[in-house]
Amino acid sequence: MVRGTSEIRALLTGGDRRSQARARRVFARILDGDRTVVYDLAILTRDEDWLVAMRAADLLEKTAHLHPDWVEPFKAIFTSEFADRDEWEIRLQVVRALPLFDWTSPERRRVFAILLRDATHPQTFVRAWALDSLATFAVKHPRLRPTVLRHLRAFERSGSKALAARARHIRERLRAAKTSPSG
Repeated sequence: MVRGTSEIRALLTGGDRRSQARARRVFARILDGDRTVVYDLAILTRDEDWLVAMRAADLLEKTAHLHPDWVEPFKAIFTSEFADRDEWEIRLQVVRALPLFDWTSPERRRVFAILLRDATHPQTFVRAWALDSLATFAVKHPRLRPTVLRHLRAFERSGSKALAARARHIRERLRAAKTSPSG
């Protein structure tokens, strides 16, 4: 492992699935403009410790909000076998990251397959974010709209207040996009 990667790994190691270890220190380096950290994070998504891999993906997703061009060269991580991991926390990072990038038509097929699969995931957070991301894509890809609407109805009938609230939020966003000049 490269020196920088082992340094970053040490900061992402420890704790349990609810903790961030010392991920904030890693993100502070990104905020300071250290884009070399992104390469280390991409490598660490393949780490044998799933918590390290999940935290690395979380930081890549957070970085993509600020500097999508920094993460763009590594976006394939989110459509690789990494997206098929069993841990729901990793699936959550994947579905949240997918709409942050531009994808070619062949890549979009995989992106949409991941989001459709995870829109029925047993874990509520994964299900909610997968549908949220699918709705984001539906603004530019109207053929997804009927599928999104079908899932929204299922969310509303689920009995889950969290899913019903997410469904309302998504519907409002879709309505706003439909009435905006660019939507």
